[in-house]
Amino acid sequence: MRQLLLSAALAAVLSGSVAAPLLAQDFSPVVYVNNAVVTRYEVQQRARFMQVLNAPEQGEAMAEKMLIEDRLRLEAARQIGVEVSDEGLEEGLAEFAGRAGMSTGQFIQALEKSGVERQAYRDFVKAGVAWREVVRQRIAPAVSVSDAEVDQAMKRIIETPIVNQVLLSELIIPAPPGQERAAMDRAENIADTARSEAAFAEAARRYSATPSAPRGGQLDWMAVENMPPSLRGIVLGLKPGQMTSPLTVPGAVVLFYLRDTKGQMRPGAAEQTLDYLAVTYATLPEAQNVAAQARSCADLYTFAKGLPDAQVRQQTARQGAIPGDVGMLLASLDENEATVINRGNAAEVVMLCDRTPALLTGLDGGPVATATANADGGTTAPNPDALPKRSAVRDQIFNRKITQAADAYLAEQRANAVIRRP
Repeated sequence: MRQLLLSAALAAVLSGSVAAPLLAQDFSPVVYVNNAVVTRYEVQQRARFMQVLNAPEQGEAMAEKMLIEDRLRLEAARQIGVEVSDEGLEEGLAEFAGRAGMSTGQFIQALEKSGVERQAYRDFVKAGVAWREVVRQRIAPAVSVSDAEVDQAMKRIIETPIVNQVLLSELIIPAPPGQERAAMDRAENIADTARSEAAFAEAARRYSATPSAPRGGQLDWMAVENMPPSLRGIVLGLKPGQMTSPLTVPGAVVLFYLRDTKGQMRPGAAEQTLDYLAVTYATLPEAQNVAAQARSCADLYTFAKGLPDAQVRQQTARQGAIPGDVGMLLASLDENEATVINRGNAAEVVMLCDRTPALLTGLDGGPVATATANADGGTTAPNPDALPKRSAVRDQIFNRKITQAADAYLAEQRANAVIRRP
């Protein structure tokens, strides 16, 4: 969510920056982190920087926390011999500014116009570049993603409805010039304390400056496609009963509470591919005895050893292509569960080996989420009903694991650090 907000807000920095008064340069120490110091002026600059970026992490308390973590990141880098070169820092500055379509110089000018000195920007990026290298060298090599994890994630995607409508409540707190901090403080307090829909509604009735306030901020059902793209990603990242972090817009601070969602399954999501094993025995008692002892398809294969190939069949097929009598029995079986079909002059043991969404196996010819070229030389947007590529899902899992491992390592660094105040 943080990255989305930062990226969305960067473009507004250049177009919406207004001159801000210079902060008093108080370089007195606020906190010591091992052998490093964080000054009052650095805290003020970081707080202003995050405010300009419209980031959810705002306020001097949050700025101080971020600066402490940056000192820990830089020390962790030094511990493994990582130093940020001038070239590496310039690349990091250009990359960050490029998210707003600006050069480093243009971005620095926009920040300075808003009261943020270039050193605050350089320090922010330097810590990020150093930490990225720590993650690459120390954490990433220990992280892996198995095919089974990708399969599970793909199945969850298939089984999860695609949200196309949301039911939101809004709370908009006016933030006229000079009162931005007070508005943010109030919004942060609401975000920390209003944990239920009723509590959010009460806060909206008291503080929201919108026509929806008497209704507790409740809005009607809204199509996701009609929402601003920057807000769409934030809301879709919530589950019903969750609230956004305070969002700053010109003249106000905004909170949204997600009450409910509507969605639909992607085409073909209900269709399954079944992998099953059928073994024919001469008598019913023999088949029943094998079915009672076999605990897996591998077991059943072992029991079938020595039988003619014609009596042992493993099938992988969509539900609609499986014979009716077998299909009805498989519908009630769990994986590695068996049943017996009495054929009169023989008996058949049928065991379900695997049940997989047909979209995942590709047997249905389902689409994959890729863009295609059109006749005008442009590209057609990916089919929203299509599945993401396995490689994209693998990358998502890997990035999530990396983030969790990096957060845990940073927490370890903090626990081992000597952090004190003057």
